Amino acid sequence: WYFSWTAMAAAAARYGDLVHQAKRWFGTAKGRNSRVILGSGSKIRRKLMDEICEQAGFEYEVISADIDERAIRRDDPADLVTTLALAKADAIQEKLKLNGDPSLENVLLITCDQVVVHNGNILEKPTSKDEARQFIEGYKDFPASTVGSICVTQPGTGRQESEVDTAHIHFDAIPPETIDYLIAEGEVFYCAGGLMVEHDKVNPHVTKIEGTMDAVMGLPKARVLNLLAKFFD
Repeated sequence: WYFSWTAMAAAAARYGDLVHQAKRWFGTAKGRNSRVILGSGSKIRRKLMDEICEQAGFEYEVISADIDERAIRRDDPADLVTTLALAKADAIQEKLKLNGDPSLENVLLITCDQVVVHNGNILEKPTSKDEARQFIEGYKDFPASTVGSICVTQPGTGRQESEVDTAHIHFDAIPPETIDYLIAEGEVFYCAGGLMVEHDKVNPHVTKIEGTMDAVMGLPKARVLNLLAKFFD
């Protein structure tokens, strides 16, 4: 894979600063009393969130939004993922209120969404084997771009902060037998565009990534910490 080593070093230094800032805040009385919620059922996002928490010294819980994502349509990818992340936040806040949760003041809710843009088309999670095959086969012809949003909501105040991250992935041809394996395994149906760059059957065919690997996987860790830091006071 090709990366800019200078950019990687700068990003690593920035991430280290954000981890230190979060660790310090979560060590305060207010930080220890906070309740961080990840509004995603994605195994990959949970894995990345586990890494953030281990490094920054806090815990989180998971509540899924369970919304009909395809009922929300936007032509612009950044607008679409931002709107979906906000809709997920609204749905989870309603769940918290219905449960009579008494501690909304201390909640920091993280919601996310991601699409893949390929040759000018927005690709969401494939809905059939044929669509998954079409998506994955096409990545050899044009680079795939991930467009993802991260939103942090403080239900107690209604305050929200969000960011959008974009990365570009270049591939050589993924063999038909590899595509068959991925479809039979089934995880591609839970990923926008059927894109699983981190998969050991897929990553040998990645030739270049412009952006960060965690952003491609759906949870850019530096952006999560940067957004959380806006609520540290």
